[in-house]
Amino acid sequence: MILGLCGSPRAMTTEYVLRAALDMLQEKGFETVFWGVSGKKIGFCTHCDHCLKEAGCIIDDDVQGLYPLLQEAEALVFATPVYTGGVSAQIKAVMDRTRALLAKDRDALRGKPGIAIAVGGDRVGGQELALQQIQTFLTLNGAIPLSGGFFGANLGASLWSKDSMEGIREDEEGMRSMRKTVNRLIEYMEERA
Repeated sequence: MILGLCGSPRAMTTEYVLRAALDMLQEKGFETVFWGVSGKKIGFCTHCDHCLKEAGCIIDDDVQGLYPLLQEAEALVFATPVYTGGVSAQIKAVMDRTRALLAKDRDALRGKPGIAIAVGGDRVGGQELALQQIQTFLTLNGAIPLSGGFFGANLGASLWSKDSMEGIREDEEGMRSMRKTVNRLIEYMEERA
């Protein structure tokens, strides 16, 4: 199963692109699961160390249901809107909260390929920094960060929404970078099979 994580608190442009990416994966025969932060209760990690002592996060919220999906996933697709030149607060909280999962199972993400998608309101609105944050998260936790490669998808998929659904649908270059990035994940998954 490939897990798609949507970091947008609004079901709009970022969710649209992530669902398009998951559709591409399904067309190639991969099972996918969508998990989004929209409408979810997500607490922030306070580094209380409960997870190190008691195995599990002390915060009882919707992230608890994400932990088994992360463990079961064979690959990860992170998608985030760009907020102040980086990932959304919600997806950052989710990333931070994986500390509890990794305290219980250090290998929960090890060796799993992952890709990043960032959607900004401006063409150069911080997408690369958001992609880099996701790539760093994957690297630090033993996952395998993939990108779409040079010429347009160096760190992953970078899209320009112009803050509208119409804008995201018109961003041919951004959608090309998404397809390149998803195709690289497909190639990697097929090579491993």
